[in-house]
Amino acid sequence: MTHLGAGAHVSCHGKGRKQRITPLTSGTIAHLRVWLAERAGQRAAPLFPTQTGRALSRDALGHRLAKYVQKAIDACPSLAQKSVTMHVLRHSASMRLLQAGIDTSVIALWLGHEQIETTQIYLHADLQIKERALAITAPITTKPGHSRPNDKLLAFLEAL
Repeated sequence: MTHLGAGAHVSCHGKGRKQRITPLTSGTIAHLRVWLAERAGQRAAPLFPTQTGRALSRDALGHRLAKYVQKAIDACPSLAQKSVTMHVLRHSASMRLLQAGIDTSVIALWLGHEQIETTQIYLHADLQIKERALAITAPITTKPGHSRPNDKLLAFLEAL
């Protein structure tokens, strides 16, 4: 099911047969409007139907992706060494959202994760985010050297 008005989104069944609602960009909306007009399908009909008019299965989507990856290898031969799957595309989109500064709780909602902890793996995978965190928290006036506690602190510690 597709909604192209305010709050444009596509609704589908995802992993675990869960209902997924994914917001759409303005460019995607424009392409979908052309596609819907071209195919003159019913609003409730699958957005990308099979030859028999039913919704594409997960396997069918995987086969289509593999077909187009093979075509893309002509323009980008390094793709032949990579595994490009639907899950890889999902992970790549998530990493782009994360790198754009989107909060992990929003990404978790977008991915349909039931627990935000599931989304934390993306934080561990992104070195740039770790570097930005260090840059924000690093004291500017810190000078290298050894700490020299005063006599009161030493006396207290020795009394422990």
